[in-house]
Amino acid sequence: MSIIHRTTLKPTKLELIADWLPKQPWYQGAGTPELTKAGGFRLDDPAGEVGMEFMAVTDTSGARPVTYHVPVAYRGAPLPDAAGDALIGTVVHGVLGERWVYDGAHDPVLLAQLTALLKGEVPAHAQSIDGALDPAVHARLDEGAAARPEIVRVLEPGGAAPGTAGEVSAEWRSADEGTVRGAFVAVRKA
Repeated sequence: MSIIHRTTLKPTKLELIADWLPKQPWYQGAGTPELTKAGGFRLDDPAGEVGMEFMAVTDTSGARPVTYHVPVAYRGAPLPDAAGDALIGTVVHGVLGERWVYDGAHDPVLLAQLTALLKGEVPAHAQSIDGALDPAVHARLDEGAAARPEIVRVLEPGGAAPGTAGEVSAEWRSADEGTVRGAFVAVRKA
């Protein structure tokens, strides 16, 4: 089980993501993001080496608020053979020291645990409470479907998209609708 340390992080998660986000092709803003944490959940690494967080962050810098899903993997050393665009940046953790923060879509441990979540083999954990499961995270995979998770980057309230064979859905705080639910991960039909 991952341990959530109550300590400093420099830069903060939101500062790190705000610098990285505008460089992504799915970013819908036009300038510097103004981010707030809107929700998310965690998965555990069985080896206890990689921190995994699925963050919902809302950007209010544009004409309308947009909530993004940013899965991150925190590592104590660089990820070998990682693509150049996989690294979000580095942070200094008040307890653990320097951490390399990767876009979870490129991290093999995060993707393996996400696949295990879809198959019902591991539970989702609360984003900010040590040892607590997150009952608001629901995973579904159709019988016989291959669990190839596809990260949903721009979150929209609602049910599964047509043509999906599975999904991971969770809740987040909408800028104007209170708590909403939508797909964080989709599995497309073959």
